[in-house]
Amino acid sequence: MNLLLLLPEDLVAPDRACLAGRRLDHVRTVHRAEVGDDLAVGLLGGRMGRGRVLRLDGDALELALDLDRDPPPKIPLTLVIALPRPKVVNRVVAAATSLGAARIVLINAWKVEKAYWGSPRLAPDSLRHQAILGLEQAGDTVLPDLRLARLFRPFVEQELPALVGEGTGLVAHPRSGGPAPRTMPVPITLAIGPEGGWIDAEFDSLLRAGMRPLDLGPRILRTETALAALVGRLF
Repeated sequence: MNLLLLLPEDLVAPDRACLAGRRLDHVRTVHRAEVGDDLAVGLLGGRMGRGRVLRLDGDALELALDLDRDPPPKIPLTLVIALPRPKVVNRVVAAATSLGAARIVLINAWKVEKAYWGSPRLAPDSLRHQAILGLEQAGDTVLPDLRLARLFRPFVEQELPALVGEGTGLVAHPRSGGPAPRTMPVPITLAIGPEGGWIDAEFDSLLRAGMRPLDLGPRILRTETALAALVGRLF
């Protein structure tokens, strides 16, 4: 982790924190910190700074905190991602969070297996944990707005147009022929389909909701690869 992310319940005083578990193990075995060392820390939903190690043993890590700066701003991006395979969900949520997306919507699509929606990886605690890992990687403290949209049509017809608003809506789709715009009003709403793309009816619905086609070329990419390539192209 590049940032030791503190939870509100870790605070024992406004300028003191005590934590255990996964983060303690990481500080001991990866950072190999010692008493007196400074660590990069941040408070979930709050500011960032340094934490000086006051105690470090097998039971607890105690830190004196100096949180003197704000986290990096989110990029003005809403990601609408067709739900990937359960073992890929973790990587996608963590990656989207680390890239700085302000909002993430995991949506149903024709090529999404119904069984995916029953995966324990979609439990709120599991999704939150993956987002936290993304924050730790990126050096951020603010969670994205993360939600599930199991019904494609109601979301696309009733909610998506408002998300696009006066900004730019883009739908990634193989062989659609749509180039990346040179200038785009922000915020940007970007829809990424299943591997192999959206079916025609879904693609047409997304276009009617105000989205424009965006083509990454002839290759079929994994969701996490397409995510990184598209965000890198747009921002």
